[in-house]
Amino acid sequence: MSRLRGAAVPLLTCLVTLGALTAWTTAGRAGSPAELSADEGRVLVPLSTEATAAFVTVRNTGGADDVLTGVTGPAGHTTMLSRTVDIGRNAARMEMAGAVTVPAGGSLRMSPTGLDIMVSPPPRLAPGDRLTFTLHFRDSPPLTVRTRAVLPGR
Repeated sequence: MSRLRGAAVPLLTCLVTLGALTAWTTAGRAGSPAELSADEGRVLVPLSTEATAAFVTVRNTGGADDVLTGVTGPAGHTTMLSRTVDIGRNAARMEMAGAVTVPAGGSLRMSPTGLDIMVSPPPRLAPGDRLTFTLHFRDSPPLTVRTRAVLPGR
């Protein structure tokens, strides 16, 4: 009888796990690839001759994570993923960002205080102008996104 009780916990655990996996599969989430999309983003009208930044939100409605590995932009301009890093005393610096995960069922939101797309030298932009970027991923095809030029702080 004690052997039967000892086997009950592992058996019950296996049944619960199997039930959860069955529900996940039935819901269509098991093995589904990443499904990426992005709305129109923003690019800052440059205030300097060094660089400007663009921001997009990438959504993943699929069942698997994907990884943003890089970005390309307008010809004649260096375009890269960068991140703002707090260095203390109310100061920050920019550093190149490596690959960034876009979680399954979630999103990756770029912002002026976090991850962004740095463009150097900045193209001449007026409010309302548009720039196109191509985001590159580990598993998904490239995603072309459009951005609209806005004044900083808007």
